[in-house]
Amino acid sequence: MTRCDLLIRGGTVFAPETKAFTREDVAVRDGTVVLRGKNLPEGGAASVLDASGCLVSPGLIDLHCHIYPVFPYVREDSLRTVNVEEHALRAGVTTAVDAGTCGWRNFGDFKENVIDRTKLRVLAFLDMAAKGMAYTDSEQAVADINPRIAAAVAQEWSGCIVGFKSAHYWPRHEDAAHPAFASIDGALEAAELTGKRVMVDSIPVVPERSYPAILRRLRPGDIHTHVFAQQFPLLDEQKKVMPYLWEERERGVHFDVGHGSGSFWFWQAVPCFAQGFWPDTISTDLHHQNVTGPVFDLLNVASKFLAMGMPLAEVLYRVTRAPALAIDHPELGVIREGACADLAVLRLREGRFGYIDCGGGRLSGEGKLECVAAVRAGEVLYDPEARSAPDWQDAPAPYWTPPGQLRSWELRTEKEETP
Repeated sequence: MTRCDLLIRGGTVFAPETKAFTREDVAVRDGTVVLRGKNLPEGGAASVLDASGCLVSPGLIDLHCHIYPVFPYVREDSLRTVNVEEHALRAGVTTAVDAGTCGWRNFGDFKENVIDRTKLRVLAFLDMAAKGMAYTDSEQAVADINPRIAAAVAQEWSGCIVGFKSAHYWPRHEDAAHPAFASIDGALEAAELTGKRVMVDSIPVVPERSYPAILRRLRPGDIHTHVFAQQFPLLDEQKKVMPYLWEERERGVHFDVGHGSGSFWFWQAVPCFAQGFWPDTISTDLHHQNVTGPVFDLLNVASKFLAMGMPLAEVLYRVTRAPALAIDHPELGVIREGACADLAVLRLREGRFGYIDCGGGRLSGEGKLECVAAVRAGEVLYDPEARSAPDWQDAPAPYWTPPGQLRSWELRTEKEETP
């Protein structure tokens, strides 16, 4: 084997394109997957990560999270977001998609201070409110919905803006000053100008904006998030999935989980799941108020679907390849030669585990996914079990120093030693 920077050895590789599992090693050089195969030799590898007993998946993609922590406590009504590196890597997430935290007025700050500074891949939906979801007043202001400016911002930063978000626009009545579909229609107009997707977080607060009417507004490929929230009429009196949901899925509307603090209920999800109405993608809606529950992280949300009975391959597909295709990034969510080496090494724990929904309801079921290591562009960024590290006795300089020789950081003056 030719030289490589990292060899991930002994794992079971998941291929989302075929939903197949194969015992293979993965070799990485210059941030790219250069070879997959069985029993690749270690000799040419600068570093070896032992994936024995683990799954090797494409790096996970969280399609819906909130990661603009520049001003988490500036305003009482601000969306308290999270630091992406603190919460994504430990769940195997290498691509985080911010779902409308910022609008066209503050996206530049997000780009400069988060997207350009983190080692993770950060993409975003641009919110139709000028100041985004962080400012409630802006979300409700029709004057702040400007599709042409939003489209111009998206075109300027087309490498990281994947679409437009319509969220939290809640008119209390329908009139000329407060059109029921002002935010959704603005997002659709901006999307038409740029060829991008729309994600909608919109509830039926006025009769003119029923849930079926919201879905009918969307184009094939557009995304409705929070699908299992309690406010949506998914089931009839006999607990059967409403016919219009099957029709909209057939038409091409994309249904995303977007768990959040109040948008995932087992009494909605379990009957839908049992009848074959599964989400197209699994995402967190991660923010400050749910990182300690009920969301925790993307693997916890994914494990809830394992517990409901979704096969492992289908779960992994919905957190890797499916979100990549949903945002028109087909180069992501794969492990193949020439692809960016974004990888997650996961452990599937056997046994029964309990999971909680947004109403405090518990569901127990088989299986739990845990992250063993996360690799972004060939660099191991998360490795709590030190699977990629050499034994301390074999570690190269400058780690090991001959006895009697102090390293510079060990030197202390008498004054510094004094309490």
